[in-house]
Amino acid sequence: MKLSNTLLLLVLTVTTSHAWAYGSSSSSKKACAKPKFSEFIPANNAHVVAESALSFLASANTNPKSIAVTVKGQPVDVTVTDNNQGFLVTGKLPSTVTADFARINITADGPNQCKGNDGWLVKVE
Repeated sequence: MKLSNTLLLLVLTVTTSHAWAYGSSSSSKKACAKPKFSEFIPANNAHVVAESALSFLASANTNPKSIAVTVKGQPVDVTVTDNNQGFLVTGKLPSTVTADFARINITADGPNQCKGNDGWLVKVE
């Protein structure tokens, strides 16, 4: 009888530990949903002039107040407007960026302190 009780206890312990290894559904609620960015204007690798307009869409899970855009380390003043797909972000390239390639960098916060970043490259003539 002691052997069967010991065997039953061992089976229950192994089964329970395997179930706990997968976590609970509450951990999936804390999953990171990073902000996503799309519809970049001008297009990637486009040839543009200094102070050209730029725009992109930020996903609906983006905190609009956290959106930051830089070009060659220089902050870009942007306007964020709500639309049905998320947020439309518009701005202008800095006048100091000329005759060079420039990366437009985007950073923003999403839910659960998830940070998203993206960007694209343009040729300023």
